Amino acid sequence: MSFKSRSEPVEVIILRLLNARMSLVEKDKQHFYNLVKGYEGEVMFDSLTEKLHCQSYILNDLLLESNGSKFQIDSIMLTQEPLYLFEVKNYEGDFYFENERFYTISKKEKEIKNPLQQLERSESLLRQLLQNLGYRIPIEAYVVFINPYIKPH
Repeated sequence: MSFKSRSEPVEVIILRLLNARMSLVEKDKQHFYNLVKGYEGEVMFDSLTEKLHCQSYILNDLLLESNGSKFQIDSIMLTQEPLYLFEVKNYEGDFYFENERFYTISKKEKEIKNPLQQLERSESLLRQLLQNLGYRIPIEAYVVFINPYIKPH
């Protein structure tokens, strides 16, 4: 059961309005495209979690702060134990993981931001926040790669 739904990010709304009124520079167009893709992936993930039949609450799109550090959570599923933390990525193309780094295959093996590092940071800060509030709840954290256009091999 979704307890906190997701809303379109303000930055996406602003860039969509600007894009309709003017020609964005290529860097801003790419940033806008990436934000929209990310949001669409999160919405796809939400549609999957809505079909779950278990005793849980799902909170989407949280912006939290712990010890002076802000962090964002795509989705968290609250169950008796553990808490399930999800970082959703809507990437296109082929990637590989080597020496703790992610690389694209299609763009001359360009290194990309490691989503596992983002997940680890969010998990650590969430754990600290809960501990500061007096809770010691186990957390299971996952990166979810979601894309409706995956080609079968």
